[in-house]
Amino acid sequence: MAKKRKKTRKELLKEPDEFLTLSGKLIEFAVAHKTLLTYAVTIIIGLAVIISGIRFFSIRGENKAAALLDKSLTIYESLKNEKKTPQDVYSAVSSDFQLILDKYSSKESGKIARLTFANICYDGGKYEQAIELYTTSLEDFKKHPLIQNQILDSLGYAWEQLNDYATAAVYFEKLASAPEPIMRDEALYHLGWLYDKLGQTEKSQAAYNKILSDHQDFIYLDLVKERMSG
Repeated sequence: MAKKRKKTRKELLKEPDEFLTLSGKLIEFAVAHKTLLTYAVTIIIGLAVIISGIRFFSIRGENKAAALLDKSLTIYESLKNEKKTPQDVYSAVSSDFQLILDKYSSKESGKIARLTFANICYDGGKYEQAIELYTTSLEDFKKHPLIQNQILDSLGYAWEQLNDYATAAVYFEKLASAPEPIMRDEALYHLGWLYDKLGQTEKSQAAYNKILSDHQDFIYLDLVKERMSG
């Protein structure tokens, strides 16, 4: 069989693209539902993959997975518009997302579905399930450090919700020491709070001091100063 010619970037830009359409929907969805976790993660996913030039939907399986993800997101958005509770939303869409994961877990759209579903689980209070999904997503997006940072942040929040402050601190420590400085100030802020909860006062003060010395533009700088003086 003759090898199919790879299209140039210029040719690709001239034709409709299912991934670009789905990415656009993901970004619109994120903007419309600005949850702590969903907003940043979804936008970064869309932008990272578009910039990388990866064509996710060139094979049949990807097209099917993409269609299922598109359908699941449409249902999810409709439920959110109906002002359903996060718990009701989770119950309504969990089987749809689980179907994608059961059949297309290794596909790129399946990876996006897993991370999106992790956010839905978090919002619905299913923190242990969210943690399991986020942990797998760390491997899924190992080539995208900015997405990984968002996942580390999400894991920290999820363990925090389970009142496991020691494990939460582990993930925020990883985020604070990541090569990319983005979100480092937020990670340090959470570490200051978590260390205080754990009775590790010196570590708490060190985290806050790091913000004062290196992150003068941090949005909660006044709160940090307040905690330091208190």
